[in-house]
Amino acid sequence: MLPSFYGGNAIVGGGLPLAVGTALGDKMLCRNTVTVCFFGDGAVDEGAFHESMNLAALWKLPVLFVCENNLYAMGMALARAEAETHIARKAAGYNMVSESVDGMDVVAVEVAARRAVDAIRRTSEPFLLECRTYRFRAHSMFDAQLYRSKQEIEAWREHDPIRQLQSWLEQTGLMHADEIAAIEAEIATEIAAAVAFAEAGTWESVDDLERFTLMDQVPQ
Repeated sequence: MLPSFYGGNAIVGGGLPLAVGTALGDKMLCRNTVTVCFFGDGAVDEGAFHESMNLAALWKLPVLFVCENNLYAMGMALARAEAETHIARKAAGYNMVSESVDGMDVVAVEVAARRAVDAIRRTSEPFLLECRTYRFRAHSMFDAQLYRSKQEIEAWREHDPIRQLQSWLEQTGLMHADEIAAIEAEIATEIAAAVAFAEAGTWESVDDLERFTLMDQVPQ
């Protein structure tokens, strides 16, 4: 069965109950699938997180909950919002297996994710994977980042997952400098083409502003 992507959600924690519903549907239809739900540490404050964890464990649903814990929910530090900052430990309250992994290590995350999916397929029960990571940039263009220091950000940049992965690939001989340079050049070309396409575009016609926004009235 090919993987399906059900999109994102603008509501903090909004994807959690949707993932539970998706997994429940798959279980009822006897599909051999695993639903993976990604969310940030800020979503852990929401009731939807606890409700979803509880139902997934109670109904033994094949869901992999992946928390990208970057230590800040918008401008709120995790330590100022959570009595228990080790999010993986919260799974114990629902008799759910969990694991915490270095989210800055791509290889470690891949290994942990495989282990979690294998466990879900074997037991048909949910799993919580906490990826401890960090957000380098502001939450949005209006974020002045007054809640953290520049020194903290620079210290975390030393653990940049992309640079660490590149270094590991070169050290193990899986990739060479010329191959990496070719990938970077290809990406730069693709980005430049996308920018040129956007800048050459035209404004949408005023007559089309409400297209696909309002449904035509259904005749009685």
